[in-house]
Amino acid sequence: MRVVKVFIGIAVLACVVLLGAYQYWQSRLAAPLALDETTIYEVPRGAGFTRVIGELEERGIIDATWPYRVLAQLSPDKVNGLRSGEFELDPGMSGNQMVARLSSDNVVSYRFTIPEGWTFAQMRRQLDAAAKLEHRTRDMSDEEIMTALGHEDEYPEGRFFPDTYRYHKGMTDLEVLRRAYERMATTLEDVWAQRRDDLPIDSAYDALILASLIERETGVPEERRQIAGVFTRRLERGMRLQTDPTVIYGMGEDYDGNITRADLRRETPYNTYVIDGLPPTPIAMPGVGSLQAAVDPAPGDALYFVAQGDGSHHFSSTLAEHNAAVRRYILNR
Repeated sequence: MRVVKVFIGIAVLACVVLLGAYQYWQSRLAAPLALDETTIYEVPRGAGFTRVIGELEERGIIDATWPYRVLAQLSPDKVNGLRSGEFELDPGMSGNQMVARLSSDNVVSYRFTIPEGWTFAQMRRQLDAAAKLEHRTRDMSDEEIMTALGHEDEYPEGRFFPDTYRYHKGMTDLEVLRRAYERMATTLEDVWAQRRDDLPIDSAYDALILASLIERETGVPEERRQIAGVFTRRLERGMRLQTDPTVIYGMGEDYDGNITRADLRRETPYNTYVIDGLPPTPIAMPGVGSLQAAVDPAPGDALYFVAQGDGSHHFSSTLAEHNAAVRRYILNR
């Protein structure tokens, strides 16, 4: 009987010790990390949990690895889902929360913005400078980029939707471009499906070209449909579009900020003072407002417009009225 009592006493003591050890281990995982400010930690690609907690200890983010080694033994499912990438670790975050964060999709993200009206060349320069991206396109030609995207027969201008795209470290610039391309393709398809029936353009690509002219002509949202109306009426009447942005695009690197009379007469595939109809490709990346204007131009009788100097335009229905507006807003200025 005495032996039984001793055995029971030992068992109770062992349970108390184990319970205390368990509670102490849990308290270590529940304790806040040793951080005074938000810190970015990157889980290297292919790194195991042992390596990660070792690095965290070396950086002073955790003060010991043993609670996490025990966690790996008792709850391997909690540590086997580590994701590679950058993660924000915040002051006050517990060890348990840290492990959950490193196993989540909540990686640090960055932004890449394509402004409306930018050219593909402008976008490429900005993309090449984007931090944390894996740059695969820097040494590619435009043609090679389109081939890598699976669209080898397409000219890149206008094919990428202007917007802000989020990415994380480890992503490639081709992935960002693919998202922007697919966004434009989907948007253009949707907009073209809602077009007016009497448009003087024959395809969604024509609408993309026309939208790029609208985008480059005005930064005033309320004017886009008016600009589209002028272009549409000129196309219907067989009049040349005579829009300066096409001249500039056709000049390429020769453009120095000014357009001369000689430039207006220069024969390029894009100079709408020389060619009939639309240029062969877009000249910029239009936003959804310009795309919608291209397929739903405003009614009216205006055939001309001239910049008033404040970002807006004066619209005219006759050449005499237009010439008077040019004298007022351009020559006098």
